[in-house]
Amino acid sequence: MSQDPIQFNRPYMTGKELEYIIQAKAGHMLAGDGPFTKHCHRWIEQQSGCAKALLTHSCTAALEMAALLLDVQPGDEVILPSYTFVSTANAFVLRGAVPVFVDIREDTLNLDERLVEAAITPRTRAIVPVHYAGVACEMDTLLDIARRHGLRVVEDAAQGVMARYKGRALGAIGDLGAYSFHETKNVISGEGGALLVNDPALAQRAEIIREKGTDRSRFFRGEVDKYTWQEVGSSFLPGELIAAFLWAQLEQARAITDERLRIWQRYHDWLAPLERQGLLRRPVVPPHCEHNAHMYYVLLAAGVDRQAVLASLKRAGINSVFHYVPLHSSPGGVRYGRVHGSMEVTDRQSERLVRLPLWLGLDEGLQQRVVESVTNLLRAGA
Repeated sequence: MSQDPIQFNRPYMTGKELEYIIQAKAGHMLAGDGPFTKHCHRWIEQQSGCAKALLTHSCTAALEMAALLLDVQPGDEVILPSYTFVSTANAFVLRGAVPVFVDIREDTLNLDERLVEAAITPRTRAIVPVHYAGVACEMDTLLDIARRHGLRVVEDAAQGVMARYKGRALGAIGDLGAYSFHETKNVISGEGGALLVNDPALAQRAEIIREKGTDRSRFFRGEVDKYTWQEVGSSFLPGELIAAFLWAQLEQARAITDERLRIWQRYHDWLAPLERQGLLRRPVVPPHCEHNAHMYYVLLAAGVDRQAVLASLKRAGINSVFHYVPLHSSPGGVRYGRVHGSMEVTDRQSERLVRLPLWLGLDEGLQQRVVESVTNLLRAGA
């Protein structure tokens, strides 16, 4: 008898989402910045310690707000990894900036902080670390580099909700941070994101940019008697129904994270024999980093055909995927960005990486199927 396929991702609902959406409807306020939005803002500020949190309709929007807040101009440069989602670069390219791609670390697949300083030029405006898989970049080093060179730090913490670096919440360490609540993330609202403002001097402008360039938020707080156009901005707010859905998730964020960590750890324990045999490498989490089990990936041994592995897993009813195609080798990356130094680690690790299914409800039996299939394939010389 054939077994049911194991999905790569299955969005999780706490059970309160529809109840809160109904409450939002009953409150006759469906546009942004209603009561549920304010609940979410307070939660993010309290959990992260950031000076101000602002919900956005996506993490992409939060990064675009960051570029506007930093007044990025044509010809400016931002330093970032190539192994990231396109939004990390796009947000700054939209302002005319040049993404400067720097290689990643062998262990965490994060921006290699040892290579950043050499990539700085008189045009550099910001460093944009990406916390891959919810494991922190080496923020102390990056902040020190930024301080010495007068640069801003924008954390792409799309995958970093509930993760920490030396006790500090990801997204709340640099000048600005961005979260994602896309359905593939740990805590979700379908689509959605948040900008974390850590420099209080940027908070008021962040509100203005988010409200189409107006001081509407100040008007609703009674701080001005009318609101007007102040500067360039756009419509970055999510609707209140999205915020209501998100609030149901944030209420359970700790429980969601803890269960994901249990699933992640089972993979980690069960795949250890394959690592000892040299057939794959498991994720590396430095001891000073508290990750959030955003994903579980393996790096296949050199010479293993990744496409063959993925195809074999699919035939076995297991939906696994690779991740990013490095930006520096994409048509857009070639057109808009430039590379500093070798991208050897990025190229090599990106071609070896396989992501395994991880979602709430993935029980031990399903995980055993995944691990057994991976084990059989690799030991057979796939």
